[in-house]
Amino acid sequence: MIECIFTLDYEIYGNGLGSLRELVLDPTRRLADIFQEVDAPFVVFAEAVELAKMEETRSDPDIGEVGAQLRGLRAAGHEIALHLHPWWANARYEDSRWHLDWSERNICVLKPERVEAIVSGGIAYLRRALNDPSFTPESFRSGLWLMQPTHVIAKVLAQHGILIDSSVFKGGRVNGLQLDYRSVPSKRHSWRFGEDVVVPDPEGELREIPIYTQMVPFWSMLGRKRLSLQSKTRSASKYSPLPRQLSDFLRFRYPRKLDFCRMTFKEMRESLVKVLKQHQRNGVTHSSVVAIGHSKDFVDADALRSFLAFLRERSVPVTTFSRLVRQEAQLFSRVS
Repeated sequence: MIECIFTLDYEIYGNGLGSLRELVLDPTRRLADIFQEVDAPFVVFAEAVELAKMEETRSDPDIGEVGAQLRGLRAAGHEIALHLHPWWANARYEDSRWHLDWSERNICVLKPERVEAIVSGGIAYLRRALNDPSFTPESFRSGLWLMQPTHVIAKVLAQHGILIDSSVFKGGRVNGLQLDYRSVPSKRHSWRFGEDVVVPDPEGELREIPIYTQMVPFWSMLGRKRLSLQSKTRSASKYSPLPRQLSDFLRFRYPRKLDFCRMTFKEMRESLVKVLKQHQRNGVTHSSVVAIGHSKDFVDADALRSFLAFLRERSVPVTTFSRLVRQEAQLFSRVS
């Protein structure tokens, strides 16, 4: 069986520009309404460090509504998960704008005690927002998809009870950030890991369920919808020294994430049809296809509605990481 997991990065722009109302609260409400229409859940990767800083400084007049929305989403059956942009941890709000600490953009290279402080702080924020002091997120996504070098971050996440990471995307490479996912096992749809997120380890404490990607000709990344959203993102990218080198882009084939905000319905449908054909050809009995979106990018409700309808037509269920964990636990208990 193939199932689809929709994940939403719940955040403003990474450099602090934009409002919670426009980029988070309103688009997430519209998204939740669409999923409610088909009685389907999704995963909310709440960017807990930036939200905690906004709560601390009261820099956005709508920060008080974030907790209410997250509680409502959780009550409706959606999964609340941990997402971290560590460069916010030392942020200062001065002269009506955010001054961020870009030296901490890769949480994986920080000292263990610093990683622990950022992770525990993010979880503490989610507990406050959800009014649940015992809440423990079961899944995690790292800012800028960074899970290398892996050892320290994996250990800290496991110690906090997190079970699943979904940061990796097959074929990904950003030289300036030490991100290289080109060696991800091509025939593995998920795997356990410990020392290195791209190396399967049956004894690893965490499980990787990667964002689904297809290697496509680079011109497939030049669609009108995608370019329009990328142009919007670039216009809000000042003050963001995120290193990208020409070699990151000069590839004939490029990893295209299954992005339900940036792709057209036709692109999403073609991607899923390819998945179904590959799985049938390879005799795959079960796998999870992870789609990604960002609240700030959600502008095309019709494309999402059409894709959800297509999944229903093809009998592809929609689930979450936490539901998947429970289903597998129940299956294991029956077998044993």
